[in-house]
Formats: sequence, structure tokens, C-alpha cells
Amino acid sequence: MEYKQAVQSSVWSPLLVPVFRALWLAWVVANLGVWMQNVSGVWLMTTLASSPVLIALMQTAISFPIFLLGLPSGTLADIVNRRTLLIVGLSIMLLAASILGTLTLLGGATPWLLLLLTFVLNLGIALNLPIWLAVLPRLVPPKELANAISLGGVGINLAQAVGPVLGGVIVAVIGPGAVFLFNAVLFLLTWYILIRWQNPQQRSALPGERFIGAMSAALRYLGHAPPLQRVLLRSTVFMSCASALLALLPLVAKHDLNMGGLGYGILQGCLGLGAVIGAMAMPRLQYRFSIDVLIVSATVVYAIMVVAVATLHLVLLLFVLVLIAGMAWITCLSSTNIATQQAVPRWVQARALGLYLLFLQGGTALGSVMWGWVAARFGISFALLCSALGLVIGLLTALRWRLHVSQRPDTTQRWAPWVEPHRLMEGRSLDGLVLVMVEYQIDPQQALSFLKAMQDLHRIRLRDGSIRVGIYVDPLDARRYVETFVTGSWNEHLRQHERMMIADHMIEERVRAFHVGAGPPRGTHLIYATESWVKEAEQFKEGHWVGGISGINGVAEEGHEHLSHDIQS
Repeated sequence: MEYKQAVQSSVWSPLLVPVFRALWLAWVVANLGVWMQNVSGVWLMTTLASSPVLIALMQTAISFPIFLLGLPSGTLADIVNRRTLLIVGLSIMLLAASILGTLTLLGGATPWLLLLLTFVLNLGIALNLPIWLAVLPRLVPPKELANAISLGGVGINLAQAVGPVLGGVIVAVIGPGAVFLFNAVLFLLTWYILIRWQNPQQRSALPGERFIGAMSAALRYLGHAPPLQRVLLRSTVFMSCASALLALLPLVAKHDLNMGGLGYGILQGCLGLGAVIGAMAMPRLQYRFSIDVLIVSATVVYAIMVVAVATLHLVLLLFVLVLIAGMAWITCLSSTNIATQQAVPRWVQARALGLYLLFLQGGTALGSVMWGWVAARFGISFALLCSALGLVIGLLTALRWRLHVSQRPDTTQRWAPWVEPHRLMEGRSLDGLVLVMVEYQIDPQQALSFLKAMQDLHRIRLRDGSIRVGIYVDPLDARRYVETFVTGSWNEHLRQHERMMIADHMIEERVRAFHVGAGPPRGTHLIYATESWVKEAEQFKEGHWVGGISGINGVAEEGHEHLSHDIQS
């Protein structure tokens, strides 16, 4: 119910928060430059080369960097200073735009050089995009989350509406080189706003995650998080087919309608304007309809518009068709973006968004190459019609993999009592495997129900850091069950406690409800024995205690390499 209350307020209400307003403006300015850059670059390619494959490769050069860096940049955003990463990404964009603008004005631009610099510029975008998507919604109160996400989409598509038209005007009057240099100025302005932003960092009592470990944690989370898997699958299916219109629109404008650079810019502007209208309507639409209904309806509308673009070659009508396609396009993307952010907790949010962008832009990049090849062999109209058919067939995924976003608002709430349950002696090695065993007393008549509930708990254990899980029964005592799970280190086990959400605790409580023994289930922690541990244990026996164990009924058994505690809330 909280989710629906949030979307009833105005989509503009997050702008009342000063820090959100400043960064949202920076977001819009940066995207304005990006859209001007990409549209002008695509049009420049139509003047440098006539091959549909080379022109479609421009869309690949725009999308593939996000596919390449989506997960790494999302991982970095979760473990290092996000403001620093944004500044680094913008610096790459500024450098690429400046070089491309200078070379174009001097007449030194070639098709492959244009592809290379477009690719480099979009590497900077790939580094920044997961961070923007993760940062902006968290600058407002939780009740404004859906509106902040929608407003982020409004910012992108406002830039998409204005950027191509502005870029087309400058291309028509001065040339694409001037557009690239103007973009460099816009990137510099965004860079200045970020320099002034003081980004508060979330602190943890645990050491920071390492890059490879953090990336592995994201992939492990994906492997055991069905809600995220469903979002990524459906996003990829949609974009791999929807990318045909984005990739082939310049060819439609140039060859089918005989438009110049300005006409193509207006066409792209209509696509962006439709997306702005759709993004502004999203809060009210989300309140009235489920995410699944919105995505299916928008996909059908988009497919119809693609068929119309392929068959109806009337300029004024095409502007209207592309505008409606933009509305449907942003409805799908905004819905899957919200579904992603609602499906994951904060600790992995930027990484999840990086995965989302990886799958989304991977589908766009590969789809663009495929549809460019089909257009080169069989014609533009045939390629567009095939993509529309693919969109309709892709709707079958909605029958099996539903999203249910409104039912998952509690993934942002941490179960505080389980944070940092123990503290080991300082100076001791924390890199060995950790085995946790939890003992339950279960009524044999309830054993099957207990095992089914344990499957859900094991999925949480694996998702949040365990590398192995198991449940065992004592053959001499049918009431005695022992759960085991292994993590790679003590710090990784403590991160499991930090990562537990209220929704996860409810599943754990459902498992504990089967316990019929006296007192709560008892847990034991064992750390993998090594020679260094044995030597340190001898020092521990001699009284070299420099730390302590704190938390939930923590008990240190002197001279032993294990920690035990009662599992209590």
C-alpha cells in the first residue's frame, strides 16, 4: 500500500529537495550533451559512409560500452566514492567530445575514427549511468522513490526531446563539429556541479569489499534472486527487438523520407518528447495498473508503431507515430527500472542496476547489429516488420515471469538486530572459511513443511554470501535437524548479517516457528583450522586478548576455534 501512496503525488515533488534538484539538473544537462552527441554522430556517419552495417554500428558503439562496463561500474559505485566516479566518467566524455569536435572541424573524421571516439565517450557514460540511477532516488524520502525514478526518466527524455532538435539545428547551420564542441561545454558544466556536491558516505563497521569479491557477490545475488532475474530477462527480450527502430531510424529519415540532418533531429526529438509525456504519466499509470499490464500494453503499442513506420512513409504522420512509440518505449523502460530498484536491497543496488544496464544495452547492441544486417540484406521495412513480430513473440515471457513490483517495498529496510553479531580478536586472520551450524528440534510430522521453508532460507543464505548450504537430520534422533552454511571469510559472514532485510527476517522467523525445543535454536561458528590459527590460539590461551565478542548472547570458549550463540532476535 505504501508503494501506491507514493505514486499518487506529483512526479515533480522530488524537485522540492535542494540536493536532488541540483543533481537532477546536472543529470539533464549531461544527457542533453549525450543526445546531441549521439544524434550528430549518427548523422555524420550517414555522410561518411553509405553502408547500413556501419550506420547500425553507431548504435552498437553507443550501447556496447554500457554492456561492457555495466557490472564493473555498478560494483565500483557500491564500494568507492560515487562522486569521484561521476567526475572521472565526465572527464572521459569531455575529452572524447573535444577530440572528436576538433577533428571534425579540421576535416579529419573518418568512419572508424568516429566509431572509436563514440565508443570512448560512451565508456564515460557507462561508468556514470549506474551511479546516477542509484544516487538520484536515494536523495529523497522513501515515499518519493517511485516519483524520483520517474523524474530521472523525465530528465533523460527531456534531453532526448530537446537534444536531437538542437543538435540538428547546429548541424544544419554550422556542422557536426560544432555540436561536439558544444557538448564538451555542457559536460564541463555538469563537472562543475559535481565538484560542488558533497556526497555523504554510508559507513560500515566492516572493512570495504574488494572489487572482485564485490562483483562476485553481485553475480551470486543474481543467481539466487528470481525477482531480479525476471526483470533482466524481460528487459533484454524487449530491447533486443525494440532497438531496430532506434538503429534504423536515421536510414528511414535519409532514404525513405529524404530528410536532412534537421529533419532527423526533429524525428529523434519527437521520440524524446513522447518519452517525456510517457514518463510524466507514469506515476498515475502505476497507481492504476500493475507493472506487468503496463509493460505488455506498452510493448503492443510500440510494435504497432514500428509496423506503421515500416509501411507508412508520410513525413507528418511519421512524427506522430514516433512520438507514440516514445511514450510506449519509456513506459517499458521506466517500469523495468522501477522493478529493478524495488527488487533489490541497497547494499547491492548499484550492482543490480549495472546488471540491468548490461542486459538492457547488451540487447540493444546485439539487436542493432542484427537488424542492421537484416536491413542490408532484405531492406529497412522488412527488418522493422521482423522486429515488431519479435516484440509480440517476446510477450510470452510475461506469462511465465511476472514482476509483482508493488509487493516488494521492504527490500530497502535492514533488519538492524542482526548487524555485526560478533567481534573477533584484533590482529587475527579473517580469511579462512567459516562454517555456521544451527540446530533445530522439529516435530517429525512437520518435517516436510520445515524443509520447504528451509529452501527459502537457503536461497537467502546463498544470495547474501554463502558458498554452500545444507540441512541434515540425526538418524538416531528424528527430531534433531542441523542447518549448515559456509562463507568465504569471517568478514563475509558478518556482511550476511548486514545484508539481512526485514523481508528476509520474516522468512527466518517462519523457519524458527517449527522449532519445538527448549529455548531458541542454537548456532555454532567454526573457522577453518590452519597452522597460523593454531599458533594464534596458543597466544590466546596465554592471555593475549585484545578484542572481545559482542552482540547477540556472544560466548567465547577459551582455547577453542569456534564461537557459539543462541539464535535470538
